[in-house]
Amino acid sequence: MSNATEKSIERFMKALRTRNPHQQQFHQAVHEVVCSTMPLYLDNRAWRDAAVLERMTEPDRILGFRVTWEADDGCLRVNRAWRVQFSHALGPYKGGLRFSPHVDTDVLKFLGFEQTLKNALTGLPMGGAKGGADVDPKTLSERELMRFCQSLMAELHRHIGPDTDVPAGDIGVGEREISWLFGQYLRLRNVWAGVLTGKHCSFGGSAGRSEATGHGCVYFLRQMLEHAGEGLEDKRIAVSGSGNVSLHAAGKALGQGARVVTLSDSDGFVHAPDGFSDEQLEAARALKLDRRGRIGELAEDDDGLEYHAGKKPWGVDCDVALPCATQNELDEEDAATLLDNGVVAVCEGANMPLTAGAAGRVREREVLYAPGKAANAGGVTVSGLEQSQNATRVSWSRDEVDTRLQEIMRDLHEKCVEHGSNGDRVDYVHGANRASFIKVADATLAYGAV
Repeated sequence: MSNATEKSIERFMKALRTRNPHQQQFHQAVHEVVCSTMPLYLDNRAWRDAAVLERMTEPDRILGFRVTWEADDGCLRVNRAWRVQFSHALGPYKGGLRFSPHVDTDVLKFLGFEQTLKNALTGLPMGGAKGGADVDPKTLSERELMRFCQSLMAELHRHIGPDTDVPAGDIGVGEREISWLFGQYLRLRNVWAGVLTGKHCSFGGSAGRSEATGHGCVYFLRQMLEHAGEGLEDKRIAVSGSGNVSLHAAGKALGQGARVVTLSDSDGFVHAPDGFSDEQLEAARALKLDRRGRIGELAEDDDGLEYHAGKKPWGVDCDVALPCATQNELDEEDAATLLDNGVVAVCEGANMPLTAGAAGRVREREVLYAPGKAANAGGVTVSGLEQSQNATRVSWSRDEVDTRLQEIMRDLHEKCVEHGSNGDRVDYVHGANRASFIKVADATLAYGAV
């Protein structure tokens, strides 16, 4: 990278930090993209004259509101909620809702920015957005959580619609919560429309949606390994997390002949030295998705599993790392351990799960590294397919949805290779950032001064 390019990056990031103080995760996400795309930006006079980069890193709007709801004891509680509508240059805003005490505008701006580029990579007509509330669903009863969802929708319904903004689920928001939100939308608007995705298949949801992010991640991993002359069979895969994405990624990897050796949660991780069996993964699904238990319980009655309390899974010998839990979960020290143990690929199932330092370490060693905006695009891909099914009032079979998902993930991989190839090596970070940036930048430019 030339000195002029480096200075341009620093000037841009200094201005962005000044406009967005104390938003470290947003800075991190933008910096990665700017480092990949600044050379293209400097070579395009039309983009620069139209301030495309500045516009792409400024949300269209941030909606914030109070959520007042009644607890089981009859007392009223108050939380904050937001919807960051980042960009609708390519279509209606699209992105999940997250319920977590850690949700704030920094988290949602970083996620909305990433979502905009991720959605662009799918080739589907979707803009980017993200939303959520600072509530901890683990502390609420089922009835409290339903009342919370209904109260949130009492305000959110004013800002969404099938041609405006189509939220989905995310951390803390699954099919159950989407159903409550959708039911309240129907009550308030008296209009049946595909205004939320991730719905139950009995009322407009798409087959294969719950599995899509995890399955898509493994499809991208397979494409990446095959392009490098390798395969998935017998690869030891360390998976972090034990939620929807992690478990479906683990199941798909196992079905492709790989050996999944870890699952984790915030309390620790479980190690299966010989790889999880189908029965053990099914037990993990029942524990985490149905009973919402802790991962350590999985090892209590199974001598083939080892539980490591308070530890992360990255010290286990593995060929592939699939960080599928949350942002910045894998730090520089973890990356060094993985590299020392001979990891050949890191494929992000979560959004920005590697810290900037960890990502730098992995890329320096030229290990295969798939960023989340490419590798975990399967979820929003099937959400986009759900929108298409709702718009045409049809339902596709699971096989048809899966076939389309595989085709889109294959095309997405090809875009990354096209824009990230450097000799015999593919820099998937550059490839994903450049391919998505060009698409959004050209659309932004075409709209004029808006």
